[in-house]
Amino acid sequence: MSDLISEYVYEQRRYKKEELISLFKLSSSKTSIEFLKQLKSYGILKTVRIISNEKDFNDLRDDEVEIIDIDTSTNECLYVFTFVGVLTIGRRVIKSLPKYIKRTSNSVLKLKQVLRVLEKYNAKQQLIPMLNGEQQENSFNTLGIMIFMLRDYHEHGIYSNHQDIIETNGEGEILWDQTINETFAYINNKRPYYFELQTRNTIDDSENYFRRLHQFVLTECSNLLEGYDLLSLFDIESVQLSDENLSDFGETEYILYRLQSELNAQFITSKQTILMTLYTYVAHSKAFQNISGINMFGTTSFNLVWEKVCAEVFDNQLKTCLQNLRYPKLLDKDYQKKSKHTLLEIIEKPKWICYAEDRKFAHDAKDTLTPDLISIYENNKGMCFGIFDAKYYNIVLNKERVANQPGIGDVTKQYLYQLAYQDFISRHKFDYVKNAFLMPIDGEICMLGKVELGILQKITDPTLADILIIQLPATSMFKWYIENQRIDIYKEFNI
Repeated sequence: MSDLISEYVYEQRRYKKEELISLFKLSSSKTSIEFLKQLKSYGILKTVRIISNEKDFNDLRDDEVEIIDIDTSTNECLYVFTFVGVLTIGRRVIKSLPKYIKRTSNSVLKLKQVLRVLEKYNAKQQLIPMLNGEQQENSFNTLGIMIFMLRDYHEHGIYSNHQDIIETNGEGEILWDQTINETFAYINNKRPYYFELQTRNTIDDSENYFRRLHQFVLTECSNLLEGYDLLSLFDIESVQLSDENLSDFGETEYILYRLQSELNAQFITSKQTILMTLYTYVAHSKAFQNISGINMFGTTSFNLVWEKVCAEVFDNQLKTCLQNLRYPKLLDKDYQKKSKHTLLEIIEKPKWICYAEDRKFAHDAKDTLTPDLISIYENNKGMCFGIFDAKYYNIVLNKERVANQPGIGDVTKQYLYQLAYQDFISRHKFDYVKNAFLMPIDGEICMLGKVELGILQKITDPTLADILIIQLPATSMFKWYIENQRIDIYKEFNI
């Protein structure tokens, strides 16, 4: 539609106020202030002070800048999107790409893939919380519901209520018990013949209230998304199943009552899901058309998505029992009694000791060190124990400088992870250890370098492994994640 304003932005890029006003065609000072304030209130946008001696604002780290309120009287701040995904605010569509993507990339293809990753990531969450998003109580995100319902329809079809009926001489399954007990038989040569066979037939109630409501909602969702030019972005086909209006089904309260009653009587999980989703959509059906409201499909924590992608693609074995792992030799006798423990459970926990009544009382803490990803694999040098940490950083590491790197806490923890497994690694004669940060890149794999901390690296003999800095091709990682593929990290990346 001609009044639609749809633009791409980049996560963590610093924008000037004038850039955003121009990009989203904000006609007045009041409009621009409200637009920016609303994005900020949802945690989608942050404001940071301009540091006069900082030449490259893309290098600013979140923990190095002062977060400030939007001041209507000054332009002495920059605006940073912390969101990845798609959102609508009135008739404006913001399509926010992850921070590692190059400005020269094909934005449409890259965002399409990211959205499919987000769909899969969110699918593992509970339905209604996932669809609500992380919104304020007075708001509701219908965008996720629309996408979910259209995807579900293309996979499972329309809601239906099947009714079993008994027919005489029908084409369905013959009900022999009822045929023998309820009809007359013709006996010929001591053999019975039945001329009125009782048969079962399943009919679909095409005029069912909920089937019609489902068709209407799907059609409305399709039309609304098409009006925001989002169908193609999500690779969803248009759906035109109904020419009815919501009012044709009664008042909102009546529709919700009917849905709740049907839900109480329905015991098939897939149908319950459709009914719950229809209920939620009808209850908030005006949210998407709210001219000032925000609807979003995405996350402000894409780092968690990257962690999940790495863990699944590389088949994280952190929660695998010792008895199910591969070793260079048999499971060591001291670990055999822990054979049903996982790799996470064998990490030592802090012990808190109290001195009282001339005695010591010890208590194990509940939590301990938790690596992101453990991978045991084989290459041409033997068996490797891989300790990997998925880091969502847009690192710069070259001969001139290092910037946007993980902090000292991340480095020390990575050494401690190896230290925690040192006895296990030694007893099972692993040939070598790989310790690495895994970061996304818009391009091919890059063995960027390593990080060292001598005081920890030399704490054992042999010394702890270097922490490698490896940039993995996000496009390939996302493809494997979407397709549920498990990758051999050595064969694919020679790590």
